[in-house]
Amino acid sequence: MKDKNNKTEKLLILSGVIDLGLGLIKIFVGIISGSYALIVDGIHSLTDLVTDIMVWGFNRVGIADPDEDHPYGHARFETFGTLILGCLLLLLAAFLVYDTTARLLTIESYTTPTWPALLAAVLSIATKEWLYQITYKLGLETRSKLLQANAWHHRTDAISSIMVLIGVGCAMLGVPWLELLAAIGVAIMIAIVGWSLAKSSIAELVDTALSDSYVKDIRNKIVNVEGVRGVHSIRTRQMGADAHVDIHLQVDSSISVSEGHHIGEWVTKSLLDNFIEVTDVIFHIDAEDDELYGENSLDDLAPLRREVREALTNAWDSILDNDKVIKMNLHYLENKIQIEIFLKQHDKDLLPQLIKATDHLPWLENITLWNDG
Repeated sequence: MKDKNNKTEKLLILSGVIDLGLGLIKIFVGIISGSYALIVDGIHSLTDLVTDIMVWGFNRVGIADPDEDHPYGHARFETFGTLILGCLLLLLAAFLVYDTTARLLTIESYTTPTWPALLAAVLSIATKEWLYQITYKLGLETRSKLLQANAWHHRTDAISSIMVLIGVGCAMLGVPWLELLAAIGVAIMIAIVGWSLAKSSIAELVDTALSDSYVKDIRNKIVNVEGVRGVHSIRTRQMGADAHVDIHLQVDSSISVSEGHHIGEWVTKSLLDNFIEVTDVIFHIDAEDDELYGENSLDDLAPLRREVREALTNAWDSILDNDKVIKMNLHYLENKIQIEIFLKQHDKDLLPQLIKATDHLPWLENITLWNDG
């Protein structure tokens, strides 16, 4: 992790230096060559420097370990940074469209650019495409959406320089409005990228679930774990580069609590081993599909053990001696209770008597006697 963080910081420093140099070069050459589109492209490069600084800051916060105030970690700070980056791109695009449109309306005062603008555009294309390649590669390696977003910002700068190159070339050939049209095209590209980043960040910040296909893959992996009888209520959310999963697992209602929990641990291991994005799994063990009975069951819950024991003792006062009861298991299914009673010994006619004496208990489903003596 430390090595990846060092790589990220070194790349961001390199990117910042290049963006500063390119921005100043394009603005200077744009001024002396009379190319408005190149000046706009230079401003675009300087905004990359600002975003490099933002990426560096939010990345340092995002990789911090969980603490008392942020038990799930700080990955959402990186997402917030991506949202700000997207909004800045949208604002920049709006400014460029407004300014370029104003210049189109006064095309008669347009100055034809000269050949240095072409050289500056070619330099920008080559440099920004190279930055895109190395930044996106590191973004995939570190699973950083913010780095990947910044990589695409580099590519939009490269593509915008291509449009500037074409626009300046056409202007030098006698079609001046094409350079300004190229500037508007750059703005539209920036707006598309900005909207994409902002939209995905907002979706994560409001806990939008992962894609249906991804959840389907998770479900398929879960049901293949031995002991899992069903899975429902799968809830997912994104936390930066990580995915968190909450699941309800249905197991055999007669197994022990510890075995049910152990099955859940195997499900967790299976998901962590097979989905690199999944870093946190919370499971709830169900003895039945509680989606079928859970909605209304809380209004009329079956009683807990102490109340059950008291009701049975009162009902069986003259039938069964409590000293003969070794153990009592309660199975809660469909908001009813199935009771297993282990006795030292019992007569075959005892069970009908116990059932008859408890007919008035609405939560009692059935009784099973076991001879443990």
